[in-house]
Amino acid sequence: MAAGLAALALSACGSGSNQAAGEPKGHFPVQVTSASFPTAQKLSQHSNLVIAIRNSGTKTIPNVAVTICNVTCAYPAPKGEGTSAAAFGQNINQQYLANSSRPVWVVDAPPGPCTYSCKSGGQGGGVTAYANTWALGKLRPGRTATFTWAVTAVQAGRHVVAWEVSAGLAGNAKAVLANGGGLPHGTFTVNVSSKPPQTYVNNSGQIETETATIPSPTSTTSP
Repeated sequence: MAAGLAALALSACGSGSNQAAGEPKGHFPVQVTSASFPTAQKLSQHSNLVIAIRNSGTKTIPNVAVTICNVTCAYPAPKGEGTSAAAFGQNINQQYLANSSRPVWVVDAPPGPCTYSCKSGGQGGGVTAYANTWALGKLRPGRTATFTWAVTAVQAGRHVVAWEVSAGLAGNAKAVLANGGGLPHGTFTVNVSSKPPQTYVNNSGQIETETATIPSPTSTTSP
């Protein structure tokens, strides 16, 4: 991911400070204690993608971060995949577009504290200057950081959402799985039905919303 983040930094919008300044070098063991996203959804359905990361090592992680990618987070990625598309989006094959990325999910609430910017539709307290990446700061040994994206499906079809964990934004601090030393990453394969959820009044007079039949939310995680 270090090469990917370095490349992304070149295309990132200007920010007031360097979020990767002074990042120490090293490997930081982590455990992905939770990675979930409903595998069957409907248009306009509200869902949560949740990734929880525990610091399994003895050193404080400089800046625990998660990158959300289209299909794969590998670098370099095939055309139209990786971070060439916006997080929770995909590229459309049409010429002469200023931006070919179109959302599959709209992010209603991103990770991190939701202050003024977030409440006004911004990207939240966890946003970084790196494309598709959110960070929650330092993570002490034994502590867990939980990344939650509240999203709404807006594009029907079969979609693959990839994610990858890092210990910093400059590529010097590398997150590794505590049980094998590999890169913490995985994918979710999600089928979004074109039939939107229906609302109805139950026997108690309350309005309820029908949701898709959802198997246990899982992620394919690769060591």
